[in-house]
Amino acid sequence: MVLLLAGCGGAALSHDGGRATLPGPLPSGVRFAAATSKAQAPPFSLKLLDGTPVQAAKLWGDRPVVVFFFASWCSRCAAQQDRLAPLVKRYRDVVTFVGVGAQDKAPAVKSWLDAHDVTYPVAIDGGQDMWRRYAVRQPPAVVLIAPGGKLERGWTGGVTTDVLDTELKRLVQR
Repeated sequence: MVLLLAGCGGAALSHDGGRATLPGPLPSGVRFAAATSKAQAPPFSLKLLDGTPVQAAKLWGDRPVVVFFFASWCSRCAAQQDRLAPLVKRYRDVVTFVGVGAQDKAPAVKSWLDAHDVTYPVAIDGGQDMWRRYAVRQPPAVVLIAPGGKLERGWTGGVTTDVLDTELKRLVQR
């Protein structure tokens, strides 16, 4: 969801990282390649920044999921977001992107979302339970999960746009 706030000082965009940023139904004719892994991704339940609960099984039930583990204070996370942004736009209707912050409070994360044009759902994993389940020790990290919840790939330290795009092109068959 993007809200346009106008006032005396001009316009500013606000990205809430909530329910409105979840993808809608899959377009017709989209198919996905079989997962290359037999390993099941660890399940999770999180609350998006607007309080909307999300469960892993619901997210990956019909499409791939890209999970971006980040922190608002992490400069490498900002660079990773810059690499993710074109892919979020390109695959927005067929892949769920979700950000999972930790070591952060909601106001800092919301400011980071605005500063980095984040247009996908975001949650804060305050206890770092999900981070531990995915063996993330420090941000950034990116994980690709195939439809049905098979753990495809993970990249500690982040991933390039080209590498992730190649993986998504392999999975998404339009």
